[in-house]
Amino acid sequence: MRFKEKRVVTCFLSYGGKVLLLKRGSMVGSYRGKWAAVSGYVEEESDKQAYREIWEETSLRGEDVELKSKGEPIAVVDQQMETKWIVHPYLFEVKDPSRIRLNWEHVEARWVKPEEVKGFDTVPLLYETLEKVLKQRL
Repeated sequence: MRFKEKRVVTCFLSYGGKVLLLKRGSMVGSYRGKWAAVSGYVEEESDKQAYREIWEETSLRGEDVELKSKGEPIAVVDQQMETKWIVHPYLFEVKDPSRIRLNWEHVEARWVKPEEVKGFDTVPLLYETLEKVLKQRL
């Protein structure tokens, strides 16, 4: 079976040794109720898209975050959705987390230790994607 291929960015935001997990709301197109990082379809060059998604989903601008790591794209196959996601992973350090304002896509946010991500009901392979960018810090 041939799956639809979709390119997305996944942007982990970190602060004080923790990463921000966002619970997806009921109005998003996929993975409702699952925990995720900032993410979105790649509509332009992936680096620009990463900053755009961070701004759209958290109100943080480019000067509010610092790029720490950019991983190689990862293929994540979701049999149920018949989709092959090509995930472009990023890790950013947040300068002031009090500036974060969630948009309509998310209903909850939590700062967690990276190893705690495994205990959440997440989008496919979120922890494995996080591991990739943690190992490739700039």
